[in-house]
Amino acid sequence: MKNFTFLNPTKLIFGKGTIAQIANEIPVDVRLMVTFGGGSVKQNGVYDQVKNALKNHNFIEFWGIEPNPRVETLRRAVEMGKTHDTNYLLAVGGGSVADGTKLIAASIRNAADPWEIVRNGNLVDELIPLATVMTLPATGSEMNAGAVISNDATTEKFAFYSQHPQFSILDPETTFSLPHEQIAYGICDTFVHVMEQYMTVSGESPLMDRWAEGVLLTLIETAPKVMSDKHDYDAMADYMLSATMGLNGFIAMGVTEDWATHQIGHELTALHGISHGQTLAIVLPALLSIMRGQKMAKLLQYGERVWGITQGGPYERSEEAIRRTEEFFRSLGLATRLSELGIGESTITEIQNRFTSRGSRHGEGRNIDGAKTAEILRACL
Repeated sequence: MKNFTFLNPTKLIFGKGTIAQIANEIPVDVRLMVTFGGGSVKQNGVYDQVKNALKNHNFIEFWGIEPNPRVETLRRAVEMGKTHDTNYLLAVGGGSVADGTKLIAASIRNAADPWEIVRNGNLVDELIPLATVMTLPATGSEMNAGAVISNDATTEKFAFYSQHPQFSILDPETTFSLPHEQIAYGICDTFVHVMEQYMTVSGESPLMDRWAEGVLLTLIETAPKVMSDKHDYDAMADYMLSATMGLNGFIAMGVTEDWATHQIGHELTALHGISHGQTLAIVLPALLSIMRGQKMAKLLQYGERVWGITQGGPYERSEEAIRRTEEFFRSLGLATRLSELGIGESTITEIQNRFTSRGSRHGEGRNIDGAKTAEILRACL
């Protein structure tokens, strides 16, 4: 196991009716901005619960943070925050709202343009404290310091890191109205978050391995339940907490991480607007196949412990593990091939050129460059 320093200061408030606890968590004398997405919280009752909890607070509202939050939108929120001298933020929605709010928090007290902050986190002078009310399990943004922001003008999408939320409220009942495709994307995103931290080097930490495998097994067991009955509270609670545990640092202590699938997926989103979870379902099986030699020991462990694969030689067992992974994504109703979305060679060439020009080298071995990325993407066709 490698050396590490671990700190996660986010207070997690989980369960039915917990949105009301906002009243006790946010001081009444702050200048509060509440950020929202496209308005679904007004249909599912979340907005009314938040507003009631904040009845003794003075606050302004910013609406319109979209999936794959755009810096163009967030600039408007930053200007509103500066105008009102906002000193506390509450994000209400899915991971994209939380991600976008992290950039707003890093920009309100900063003279730099928000996109400059995304590209250079060292520009941050002061961070506005923030909290979240999560309504879509997927990103883990409610309990980590990361965010991913898109730029329409440059067709780019990049991650940046700022701060953990002070607290996050997760009420599984807020997810009951989610569309099936959003649940599918979220399950896939969570699954791949875990794989990015697990499917690397074998033998580094039996404890981290089994924690990661526990999340994967829970997702596999829970997915058909939440896909068939969105009002199954216990199943949705397991899924919601799995999404948080998948990317709050708990399964990454002292182990090597990958994240190449995400980096490639971000480019597909930036160029074609494909939902993030969908890009991961396409890229991961192909990446596992192309990088099989490097990942073989972990692939065999994963196949045995997660999918119960024990028969055959190493190649056959690893192939079956990859096939089961793709089949799982298929069971969620997701595409697993670029050709299903009408994407072909021109996109592959564009992404290869982007990675080559940036000098990008991804993966646990830092050996997935532009050319290797193109090989992976051609295996996705």
